Amino acid sequence: MTGGARKNDGSGKPSPEEAALSARLRSLGARLGSTQRNRPVDENVAARQGSDPSAIARGFRLSTELVAGVLVGAAIGWLLDRWLGISPWGLIVFLLLGFAAGVLNVMRAAGVSGQTKG
Repeated sequence: MTGGARKNDGSGKPSPEEAALSARLRSLGARLGSTQRNRPVDENVAARQGSDPSAIARGFRLSTELVAGVLVGAAIGWLLDRWLGISPWGLIVFLLLGFAAGVLNVMRAAGVSGQTKG
């Protein structure tokens, strides 16, 4: 590993190449420091780096809307299958209807469709 090792001639001074490299590194550090101080603070960068609690809550709400629609549809279909003895058609039909209702609820809650809850 002699390629990266410092040559020591006994004087304790770095070689001219090392001195030039150190000077260039110090110059680069100074320029980067001045650029960082002059850069305006961007609020969007700070928001992207951390997590936004309201966005997390909205995500949980949207996922809950979809899951609830599917579960309610499946439960109604299963109950109809048990009551009418038409297994598995009630479960299949109402599972699909529950999925469609869940997607519609997610679109309403997200504000994608023109209609809103309320």
